[in-house]
Amino acid sequence: MSQGSSQGRSQSPSQGLVPKKWAKYATPIVGAAVVAAGWFGLQGGDGADGNGGAASGVSSNDADTCAVDTLPPEAKKQIDDILQDAPPDDGEADGKHFDNYEGLLPKEKGDYYREYTVKTPGLNHRGERRIVVGGGTETDPDVWYYTSDHFESFCSIPDAED
Repeated sequence: MSQGSSQGRSQSPSQGLVPKKWAKYATPIVGAAVVAAGWFGLQGGDGADGNGGAASGVSSNDADTCAVDTLPPEAKKQIDDILQDAPPDDGEADGKHFDNYEGLLPKEKGDYYREYTVKTPGLNHRGERRIVVGGGTETDPDVWYYTSDHFESFCSIPDAED
């Protein structure tokens, strides 16, 4: 009897013992790979980005742009407020340091980037829309970026000071 029960427990690798042992890890590993592929933008297809023209991130070499007249009117107001040194009216975070934790903007040191809320009508909180500026002075930043999705993507605003 013990011989039969030990035969039931002892299988060679060719009989599937190793794959069954690791099978419980397959779903999380495959899931993590799918998430990683999505996170890093790995896509199949014809090379079209399929995002309807939304900015997917920027770098110093390849920045998606969004002219001021393509942004919500509230973004234009925030740009004007920045240029005129109007006091922030959207809480303590406005005009303060933006850390670029997402790493989508060009890497800079220290307090280079500052963020400002772009109001969203109908919301009673800051919402997802922001303008991020960098370098320069409080009223004359060197670079301007807009995000409509709380730092998931950015586009540069080339004509912010025009």
